[in-house]
Amino acid sequence: MLSDSIKKGIERAPHRSLLRATGVKEEDFAKPFIGVCNSYLDLIPGHVHLQEFGRKVKQAIREAGGVPFEFNTIGVDDGIAMGHIGMRYSLPSRELIADCVETVAAAHCLDGMVCIPNCDKIVPGMLMAAARLNIPTVFLSGGPMAAGRKADGEAIDLITVFEALGRRQSGKIS
Repeated sequence: MLSDSIKKGIERAPHRSLLRATGVKEEDFAKPFIGVCNSYLDLIPGHVHLQEFGRKVKQAIREAGGVPFEFNTIGVDDGIAMGHIGMRYSLPSRELIADCVETVAAAHCLDGMVCIPNCDKIVPGMLMAAARLNIPTVFLSGGPMAAGRKADGEAIDLITVFEALGRRQSGKIS
């Protein structure tokens, strides 16, 4: 296992002591270390459910005999970033995400990874990292962002808001 390079041998006692401070038990040192890269951010509405995904993935890894380590990456919501300086950061965030995921997984000698992405720069960023790392990786998509509901129960989503804004700006509604 890749993680043996931070777990095995007397010279790795300092590494093991640090890992024990995270809750790793003696028996865990014989198990694969699996990263859970979660793109959850409070700022992104399509991520509101990803913390729960992370909890369930970690439990499944434990049940399958692995040791999960969850970490997050950055993300930019294009809808929030558009129309101001924030849009300068959207596309470059893909490369930064790839670099961040690769850095955490490689520096900590993870044996495998589960990626929980959502949004159109995060998914390719995590895919790029997985390709660079060449370790077993599973992707669990967060799925589409749920629509909201108006007071009358009618579904409303981002497209509905954009269309209404266009009608307002053209004078069709007030």
